[in-house]
Amino acid sequence: MNMGIVLSLVVALLCAGLVQAGDLEDGIAAYDRKDYATALAKFSSATRQGNARAQNFIGEMYEKGHGVAQDYAEAVRWYHQAAQQGDARAQCKLGFLYANGKGVARDYKESVRWVRLAAAQGDVDAHYNLGVHFVRGIGVSQNLIKAHMWFDIAAVSSDAIPLRNRELVAAKMTPQQISEAQNLASECQARNFKNCD
Repeated sequence: MNMGIVLSLVVALLCAGLVQAGDLEDGIAAYDRKDYATALAKFSSATRQGNARAQNFIGEMYEKGHGVAQDYAEAVRWYHQAAQQGDARAQCKLGFLYANGKGVARDYKESVRWVRLAAAQGDVDAHYNLGVHFVRGIGVSQNLIKAHMWFDIAAVSSDAIPLRNRELVAAKMTPQQISEAQNLASECQARNFKNCD
């Protein structure tokens, strides 16, 4: 193959990556200033390159009705694309929509599946959501030790909600169960959230 053609292909591929990154960053900036038309255009451009973060943002736009008509089914579609590529935020949001039956039939087991994938990547919201699943016994067997563990892990974010829920769960547990939950939380964090349940 001619070296000039190879060089041209390499430059084109590098430029495509820069355009994708630029479109994503431009889209985020537009989204933050609530210029949703520009955000959607920039995210759409980035999604043509398969950018999972851009897919997640479009899902969020449809979920919240930012610049588009609120459409949970469309949000699920976009979140699913990003989630399949490993985007933890999209996995967590997809789990939330499955748990609440928004845009899809309510399916707690599918919710837990997606939330676990996000939790394994360190997503704090996913850690909290797993605590909710375990305390309520939805999609999993009710388990206060696991609920406390996940709320304990989520509480690292300094958010008051996981702290409050952890204390509510602790009120129903023995000191030995609380100690076990704390040990499990420490072990889970030491394993970087892998194989925690």
